[in-house]
Amino acid sequence: MEEHTNNFKRGLDVLAKIDPENYKDIVNSFKDSVFPDLGTLAVEFNYGQIFSRPGLDLKSRLLATVAGLTALGNTEQLKFYINGALNVGWTEKEILEAMLQMVIYAGFPVALNTILTIANEVFSERRKKNLLHNKEK
Repeated sequence: MEEHTNNFKRGLDVLAKIDPENYKDIVNSFKDSVFPDLGTLAVEFNYGQIFSRPGLDLKSRLLATVAGLTALGNTEQLKFYINGALNVGWTEKEILEAMLQMVIYAGFPVALNTILTIANEVFSERRKKNLLHNKEK
């Protein structure tokens, strides 16, 4: 039981770095679902065990996640991870390049759905909130 508690706490810490404004809401959103334990399991496993592993820093893991979700065409979770990648220091240009790289493996329809729609939506929302500063390294 202690291991689950440690994984959950470590997972919450990672989520707080990815989305400091909304991480508690994300976890709480599962409480009224048909499977409330799914939120706890996701925090424990995804963030407490996988994202917390040594070998890659959080910033690198987020860019890899954006690339993977882009290749899969997973538009729902992609919004969260693009925001997270921006929150940990990736630039809009770097994220777009990682997404564009996936065109080789996933094709142009994925690029149209993810880059032109999802990335554009996230970047536009952040500009409106003045959260995107387009700084380049």
